[in-house]
Amino acid sequence: MDIVEVVRFQRFVEEGNEALLDRLFTPAEREYCRPRRASAQHYAARFAAKEAFVKALGMGIREGIGWQDVEVTHDPLDKPLLRFTPNAQERLRERNITRSHLSLSHDGGMAVAMVILESP
Repeated sequence: MDIVEVVRFQRFVEEGNEALLDRLFTPAEREYCRPRRASAQHYAARFAAKEAFVKALGMGIREGIGWQDVEVTHDPLDKPLLRFTPNAQERLRERNITRSHLSLSHDGGMAVAMVILESP
């Protein structure tokens, strides 16, 4: 689980800090967040999801997983999902993890994400 203050990402959006957003988020994540009225809360939730994922995996960013290795996407009913690059998939295989679950929420200036990883 991870929680993030939305104001951190509001500052990045207002300052037009595209270099940072490009480093933290995949092109698809930026395409999802950028046009939304409250884009900062969507960025914050995705950042929290990536942090929650590496915590659940038992490693940190830069310990074999990068920001671009994990992507928040949605199913046809808008349920949030995690998509992984081959690098992240290899880390999951090494730990015998077969499924992931993601929940996102934002309220009161905070964004939170919970990730559950399953193994047989």
